[in-house]
Amino acid sequence: MKRRTLPTAASFAAAATLLLTACGGGDDSSPDSDEIAGADQQSEQPSKSAEPAAPQEDKPDGVDVSLPADMKLDFDWDKPEDENEAAAMDDAANYVRAIYHGIDKRTTDDAALVAYSKGQGLTYGKAQINARLEGGWTATGTRRHYEANTRSTPGGDAVEVAFCVDSTKFYSKEVKTGKVIKGAPSLTDFDYFKIIMVRMPTGEGLWQASEVYVEGKAAKCR
Repeated sequence: MKRRTLPTAASFAAAATLLLTACGGGDDSSPDSDEIAGADQQSEQPSKSAEPAAPQEDKPDGVDVSLPADMKLDFDWDKPEDENEAAAMDDAANYVRAIYHGIDKRTTDDAALVAYSKGQGLTYGKAQINARLEGGWTATGTRRHYEANTRSTPGGDAVEVAFCVDSTKFYSKEVKTGKVIKGAPSLTDFDYFKIIMVRMPTGEGLWQASEVYVEGKAAKCR
């Protein structure tokens, strides 16, 4: 696996608005046209590069996206044949891992989140982490991601990665007590995501989540 140059946390500022609330769900405001929303965003020049570590499963780009043994993110999808779309899909998965890595480490300033997101994507990720920090929760169980599709802008510099999420076996856990909060499975456990991934010109093969759209209670994913 090739190594890639990544930005540091000081390279990006969080956007001012938040599209979605903490537990997923919300309106799918992605347009139905062939134009990809958020695709015209430009990546900022990083002020410093992170020192890449030896490539391994938990450090795909030299940043740590490892998760505890009881927190599993299952990406049950096939990669597209297009090389750019496949790379964007990989980093969309890394973006999701980065959010839960931040939840586990109890910080919104983790290098992985900054590496794999920008703009509203960074704001969304920080909001997801903050909601669980404020509630005193982490997560446990298995969160399944499946039925993924991709589409690119004509220039290939932005890719929409859309997929379903099944959280029926993914639960909140109180950090202090270790108590797992389980509810009866329902439609609220299913979400449909669209993540706009943009190519970072200064990072070899690196894609960042610039926009996140979520349709909660997604019956099409059930």
